[in-house]
Amino acid sequence: MVTGMGLVTPIGVGLGTAWAALLEGRSGGGCISHFEATDVFATRIACEVKDFDPSGVLEPKEIRRYDRFAQFALVAADEAMRHAGLERTPDGVVPERFGVIMGSGIGGIATFEEQCKTLLERGAGRVSPFFVPMFIPDIAPGLVSMRYDARGPNYATVSACASSAHAIGDAARIIERGDADIMIAGGTEAAITPLSVAGFAAMKAMSTRNDDPGKASRPFDATRDGFVMGEGAGCLILESRELAERRGAPILSRFAGFGMSADAYHITSPAPEGRGAQTAMKGALADGGITPEEVDYINAHGTSTPQNDASETVAIRRVLGDRADQIVVGSTKSMTGHLLGAAGAVEAVVSIMACAEGRIPPTINLEHADPECDLDYASDGARSRSVEIALSNSFGFGGHNVCLAFRREG
Repeated sequence: MVTGMGLVTPIGVGLGTAWAALLEGRSGGGCISHFEATDVFATRIACEVKDFDPSGVLEPKEIRRYDRFAQFALVAADEAMRHAGLERTPDGVVPERFGVIMGSGIGGIATFEEQCKTLLERGAGRVSPFFVPMFIPDIAPGLVSMRYDARGPNYATVSACASSAHAIGDAARIIERGDADIMIAGGTEAAITPLSVAGFAAMKAMSTRNDDPGKASRPFDATRDGFVMGEGAGCLILESRELAERRGAPILSRFAGFGMSADAYHITSPAPEGRGAQTAMKGALADGGITPEEVDYINAHGTSTPQNDASETVAIRRVLGDRADQIVVGSTKSMTGHLLGAAGAVEAVVSIMACAEGRIPPTINLEHADPECDLDYASDGARSRSVEIALSNSFGFGGHNVCLAFRREG
């Protein structure tokens, strides 16, 4: 059961703020401000988290010693715990049955770049003793566990853009197996740095629509030219039904299914016809005993790259058949940008909100029809419709594929 959620996104910090912005169709795109992105960078735009202030959650010393990606994780976890009516390990649950899994594709890359510069310019003796614990991806779940005395299963998942979807699926499995009663699960990323931007741009994976950043992320549009990097975090509280009912916690959604696969095809390109994506989606449906006719919404991976959007459309048609023409397939990356390792968690939250509220965010910037992308992407604005089952797709470089299914509660 999902009982709490937290968000840090480029269109708002906090679940309520971000959800309202998504329904409004607000773009988080803008010119990069985290560093001086001169014209030597092919891409000079991103979806940054604006005015981020963790001081309500973290002490000044913690802010100095934690990389931005870890700060995002702690702020999102704090909101999720409070949303679930918790401030600590629930009464009656031993700490060893309370766990944390957080995904991150890159970890503390800003710290890595800063300390590399220090090494080269000032010597090995000036490298910070906090460098390693600030940089490693698993420090995010480690710090979250320390905050809440969660002594159960604890690790980081690293599978590129599928990282946090894997984290959520793993957390649900751990509870199903009876190895924990409650899990904090999600993902975090803060990779808008010179090296990351230059690297992704060198791969020709990112949009170069620098003159119009608000419209650069345009999933499924015929003129799409790459993704726009975002940053932030998403966090869920998953717990057994028995615990949730004993606590009197509001159940936001039921975790309904988890499918995963590998393309085994190419380091960056999706397999033909979204072969691996099909396997993951079929796996999630089978895991939850879900028929295609029950699916009402898919939060697509929808990166705004030419290959992904077309192959994902084919995969959805192969898996759902005629039902594909009767559902909404949206990409909230059109507004948040691509949060890399945090994308799956943020989009899982969106999927749960769609089930809970019967409202589906739009796909903005879809202005030119692509014959290879021929589903209903809600390009005309937010939709109001009952959502019994929502699927959330996450696919990553290396061929990692995850599909999560959520069922409306009540």
